Amino acid sequence: MRKENELVGALVIYRTEVRSFTSKQIELVQNFAAQAVIAIENARLLNELRQSLQQQTATGEVLKVISRSTFDLQTVLDTLMESAARLCQADKGAIMQQDGEVYRLASNYGLSRAAEQYALEHPLRLDRGSMTGRVALEGGPIHIPDVLADPEYQNIGYQKVFGYRTDLGVPLLREGTTIGIFSLTRDEVNRFTEKQIELATTFADQAVIAIENARLLNELRQSLQQQTATADVLKVISRDFRSADGARHAYRVGSTALRCRCRGDASPTGNEISGIATYGSAPEQRDFILNRIPFEAGRGTVLGRTLLERKPVQVLDVVADPDYSLREVQKKFGFRTVLAVPMLREGNPVGAIVLMRLTVRAFTDRQIELAQTFADQAGIAIENVRLFDEIQDKSRQLEEASQHKSQFLANMSHELRTPLNAILGYAELMADGAYGEPSEKMLGILKRLEANGRHLLGLINDVLDLSKIEAGQLVLELSDYCIQDIAQTVRSTLEPLAADKKLAFRLELAPDLPAGHGDSRRLIQVLINLVGNAIKFTDAGEVAIKAEANNGSFHVSVRDTGPGISAADQAKLFQGFQQADNAITRKKGGTGLGLAISKRIVEMHGGRIWVESQLGKGSTFVFTLPVIVERQVEAA
Repeated sequence: MRKENELVGALVIYRTEVRSFTSKQIELVQNFAAQAVIAIENARLLNELRQSLQQQTATGEVLKVISRSTFDLQTVLDTLMESAARLCQADKGAIMQQDGEVYRLASNYGLSRAAEQYALEHPLRLDRGSMTGRVALEGGPIHIPDVLADPEYQNIGYQKVFGYRTDLGVPLLREGTTIGIFSLTRDEVNRFTEKQIELATTFADQAVIAIENARLLNELRQSLQQQTATADVLKVISRDFRSADGARHAYRVGSTALRCRCRGDASPTGNEISGIATYGSAPEQRDFILNRIPFEAGRGTVLGRTLLERKPVQVLDVVADPDYSLREVQKKFGFRTVLAVPMLREGNPVGAIVLMRLTVRAFTDRQIELAQTFADQAGIAIENVRLFDEIQDKSRQLEEASQHKSQFLANMSHELRTPLNAILGYAELMADGAYGEPSEKMLGILKRLEANGRHLLGLINDVLDLSKIEAGQLVLELSDYCIQDIAQTVRSTLEPLAADKKLAFRLELAPDLPAGHGDSRRLIQVLINLVGNAIKFTDAGEVAIKAEANNGSFHVSVRDTGPGISAADQAKLFQGFQQADNAITRKKGGTGLGLAISKRIVEMHGGRIWVESQLGKGSTFVFTLPVIVERQVEAA
């Protein structure tokens, strides 16, 4: 029987007597043989299809388990092991995972309790005497048809307990490195086919993916735990170092954090402990630490050594350490392994974190690195607390100074205004001839005296207003007002100044402006400041006041045809004692207080003020405020 010219079998018939088969009979037998080939081929294809469906079903089940059990590596490995053993027709199976220099049982299929316990107690090493060691050394699949007939095989203990004869091992490879072994065995001598070896390799690859995902997830979880613990520690330390008893960290160890109050130079010798935070210690033990542990550099304590060396110091067993001197403290707490990490500020110790274990067990490099991270962050937090205390102290001093300044200005403005008003009054009387007709020369001097006096009076009033605003003592007197009347008042007050410079003075008031509610006197002050500046800095053209209302707000602007203001100067115009820095401003003079006062008055009404200007194209100062001001807005 042939399939594609390949012999796959034979159909044999015979007679019990010597009698030849006819050509017709031979042809008929050949037809039967051909039909047998078809039947055999169909059976083979059906079997392969059934195996393929089984494999796909098993793979689907494995993928379902992997997707459902992202956080349960053991479930994934057990499912992979069972599916591989079933599809490859193995009696038993095991996944051996690398742990340092040995391989330990991670999952199994078909093992008895005794066999599983034996494997757990006897990890396998890297040697050619076992299937696991041989696969790990060669980094590829190893197939031993009969372990008892293999000259290198020496893992007789496993063979007797497990009872296998044929053994197949496939490496679990991650980036070319063997991290484990996927093993399938049969109790009888029965070789695995190439297809079964290929299938076992596929399952091994899936096991690697599952192990790697679990490793990455575990690292992510540890990282999140570390970040959470760090944030908790910083919160506690930043709030109050002495209340940090509730702080938690990533180690299951007792710990102590000490902070020193340094005196003199960078040397910690003679410093005293000013703060302590503990975990895993009773209050009386904390008091004991405060009273018995010296915060000073030296070889007698682990804390002293880390202060001396300014780096982490670990003593594996303080009982066996010849230089360790705190025997009484060690007996009370019972610790054996101690790690101390310094908190440094600009290279100088300001404290330390001390971690203790009750058994002799070294801290790993990763744990020491994590402790150093905590110490660094704690040092930063302590420094932040110190700086915050300094800032608060400076703020209190500035607040007191501001109050003294405001009180001084209020007193001085009163003391200055009283005699100044008298001087202005007498100057007016002399100019009006109350003490005799003044000469023309004297009249000119009196007018200059009056002008300078009123300028000085305005300066005093501005300083007083600004000091009141800064001290929160300026209170708006809210009442009904008419914005048209305010504009007319400002125009009548300042129109003579505009006329002297031959400037047009225009009012552009929208019809039917609503009645407002606010401090009309202070709003007149704002407009006088804005219009007065516009007239002062404009040498030709016009000055205009424009007012309109929309959406419940007044929109008021003062426009001039003056020299304009640069963008750099605009940024500082509304700050106290600030003016545009140019030759025109220096020539015209001024205190730089008017705009700062105007800004605060507008903001107290719940509005805002700004300037729109370009050099050579004039300026427009704009402010908006609610038509109805219900209450004064306090400064932020």
